[in-house]
Amino acid sequence: QVQLVESGGGLVQAGESLRLSCAASGNVVNIYNTDWYRQAPGKERELLAAITSGGTASYADSVKGRFTISRDSAKSTVYLFMNNLTPEDTAVYSCHADYRHSDTEIRNFWGKGTLVTVSS
Repeated sequence: QVQLVESGGGLVQAGESLRLSCAASGNVVNIYNTDWYRQAPGKERELLAAITSGGTASYADSVKGRFTISRDSAKSTVYLFMNNLTPEDTAVYSCHADYRHSDTEIRNFWGKGTLVTVSS
């Protein structure tokens, strides 16, 4: 089992940058993929970026070129760097981990999220 804790959210102005962190604890060696999602009020949850345990990153078209996902394996932490933020980026940002529980079972773990508010 793992626990995920997000941090780094807050209130910023349009055009500013922010770095979110997702710190994992527990049996982190079995995490093979970590994602960042966001959910804005009244909207569906949106997948933003993902990074594998090997460091391969992928992005949604909506954030490609503006957001960067990275990982620090020594700290068991995945980061999301967000640049040139706009009010449309206002949302609760959450991280998710794909966890290999056994050869035949994959489990999903979620953090509680961190709120990002971008003012115009």
